[in-house]
Amino acid sequence: MISIGEMSRRTGVKVPTIRFYEDKGLLEAAARTPGNQRRYTQAALARLGFIRHARDLGLPLEDIAALISLEGASGSELDRAHDIARRQRQHLRARIAKLQRLERELARISGACDGHEDGACAVLHAFGDHRPCGGAH
Repeated sequence: MISIGEMSRRTGVKVPTIRFYEDKGLLEAAARTPGNQRRYTQAALARLGFIRHARDLGLPLEDIAALISLEGASGSELDRAHDIARRQRQHLRARIAKLQRLERELARISGACDGHEDGACAVLHAFGDHRPCGGAH
């Protein structure tokens, strides 16, 4: 059996977050010692690793719960997992495109002057003027 602190050390997930996942039903409720300390199984450790990786990939908790519910599924039931992965990839591509637009805009702003001009700073003006932007960001 594994303590909550050891679960945290092994996965990098903070103790309050582990409790949160347990409260949300993503992790099975831990067994308790006579002193009321949580004790987890190796399966719980593996599940927490799964959740951590899915969160690192940006999946929302609802999608993680859906993936967990597919454990032991087979055949066309698993199409849902593929749909979740594809949808997350589309979200990621949209975020990347937005970040690239932001990078271009910051390059434009940072190039507004060389910092050696007298008077009003063109960079400060560029931050305040959204009109030259190539679109929404």
